[in-house]
Amino acid sequence: MDEHTHVDPAAPRFEHGQFLLIAGLGGRFTAETTHKIPELWERFILQIDSIPDQVNEVTYGICCNPDGKGGFEYIAGVEISKLDDLPDDYRWVEVQPQRYAVFEHKGALDQLPQTFQYIWKTWLPQSGQQAADAPEFERYSEDFNPKLNTGKLEIWLPLKSD
Repeated sequence: MDEHTHVDPAAPRFEHGQFLLIAGLGGRFTAETTHKIPELWERFILQIDSIPDQVNEVTYGICCNPDGKGGFEYIAGVEISKLDDLPDDYRWVEVQPQRYAVFEHKGALDQLPQTFQYIWKTWLPQSGQQAADAPEFERYSEDFNPKLNTGKLEIWLPLKSD
């Protein structure tokens, strides 16, 4: 990751997120293997129309279940209404309601690591806020198109309550 690339997203808005049940394809990653996450998305997109009990067309990239050594689980998924019919090869996570700083990512997906660097290394230390031990996620709007770079991509950073 190029530490010198300057990304300065707009100031975040603050929201109280609602409960989400997200299911999709997942795997464990580290900072050294995050370049493989797009492959996960490519596999997931081929299956997106066949996920049982899918709620809408919004997609999520969920970072959860950190191992304390820099590793984490990443799930490329959609919101579902129930787990009953979910095939065994899908991963799922419950995202509990809580307070978030929501950043809009503008630009190509290959600039997403720089936006995350800005959030964690610049904004968070200067904000007086603390990250909560909860899933952090990317939220891709229904009309998001990575090839045309259209639609909305938000990063939801969980915050400890005041």
